[in-house]
This record gives sequence, C-alpha cells and structure tokens, in this order.
Amino acid sequence: MCSFLYSVYVFYLNTASKYVYKLVVYIYLCQEIVYSNQGIGKKYFFEIFSSSLCLYSSERNFSMKIGLFFGSFNPIHMGHLIIAETAHSQTDIDRVWMVVSPQNPFKQKKNLLSEYNRLRMVELGIGDSVHIQASSVEFHLPKPSFTIDTLTHLKEKYPDYEFALIMGSDNLVHFHKWKNYEAILEHYHIYVYPRTREIGELPFLDHPHVSLFEAPFLDISATYIRETIRADHSVRYLVPDAVRDYLEASRAYLD
Repeated sequence: MCSFLYSVYVFYLNTASKYVYKLVVYIYLCQEIVYSNQGIGKKYFFEIFSSSLCLYSSERNFSMKIGLFFGSFNPIHMGHLIIAETAHSQTDIDRVWMVVSPQNPFKQKKNLLSEYNRLRMVELGIGDSVHIQASSVEFHLPKPSFTIDTLTHLKEKYPDYEFALIMGSDNLVHFHKWKNYEAILEHYHIYVYPRTREIGELPFLDHPHVSLFEAPFLDISATYIRETIRADHSVRYLVPDAVRDYLEASRAYLD
C-alpha cells in the first residue's frame, strides 16, 4: 500500500504545475501513508517530506543563505568535507555549494585534473548529503576564475538567495590581493576557518562581515594525496571510499 501511494505521489508531483497543488497532494498522501502502515509508512513519509519541502521551497523561491566553498579539489579529501559540514552546522548557512574552480588565478595548472573529473569526485565525496552540493558554475565563466565575477553571476541568476564565502585563514591573509576585494567585503559575508593551530593576527577580522568559526584542524592537503598516490601508497581514510575507487579506476595522478 505504501509503495503504491508513493508511486502515485511521485506521478502527481511530476505532472502538477502549481506548487500549491503539489503541496495539497503531498499532505493528503502523507496522511494516507502514515495511517496505512505505522512502520513502513514512516519511511515513505520522510522521503516524501524531504522531496516535497525542497520542491516547495524552490518553487516559492524562498530565500536561503548559500555558503560558497571554492576550491580546485584536486582531489577532494576528508578535510574539505569536514569543513563544509562544520560550516553548515556552526553558522547560519543553509546550504554549502562546493564550487569547483577550473583555474585558480593564484595556482598553476600543472598536475590539475580536468574540471569534470574533479567535479565528479566532489559529487562522489558528498554522497547523499542534503545540505552540501557540488557546483560547476565557474565552468561556463571566463577563465581564470575570479570570485567577484562568480558572485555577480550567481546574484543575477539567483536574486533571492544570499551568498556568503567560506575560506581558510590563509586566504584571508592574502585577501587584499583579490580582484575587487572591497566590493566582496561590502556586499558578502565571509566565514573563516583556521588553517593552522595558531592563526595569530589576521586582517579583516574586525570587519562586521567577517566571522571566524571553529573547525577541526586536519593537516591533509591535496598535494600530499597526489604524492601518496604517485608513491603507490594507500589514501584510504584520506579521501571518501567512492573517491578512492574513482582514483584507482582512472589511474589519476599516475600518468
């Protein structure tokens, strides 16, 4: 009974054109499912609740605060994911977008996998998280990627979203070198996490749009992981298992 109702729900959800109608269908079927079977029904109830709430919010275009976590992710590792999760849980950020940068203006392209390979690893690393997602927004913007240009593009595309930056304390030290950094400080909030155990004096920390949040310190770097792979050593527990499988299958960083 539950699986049948769930199938009916999905059909109407995909064909209904107005969010109000979809919400009515959601409420009715959730009630039927829960009453039809208290055990199995709960499983379908939460599946329906999650999908409906996301759809309802997107169609109403509700405002959310999106934390943009930029990086080469070459490759993504456990440290990146812990930072993203911590930023979501310890700040007022509603969603974290892990933005894969095709070309960082401050980094060389040597040893850089293609952006699509790195995007796929980010997707694999995130897994089934509902509040962290991979973003390829910079793939279609001029290169090299400058943060102010990406922010401008996103604000035009998603005018009801509030965007913020998530960055390490080492980036804050060199923030004055970023393109139009004054405009970023004026219009966007910046959430900073420590990259070393002793961060010392940091510029801009007294700015009302800059906040420091605590995060576990993990001395893991993508450079170390690439070197470990080339040395034919294990990267298990340094990267998610799905990413490790992808790296092994593609022989990334070995050629």
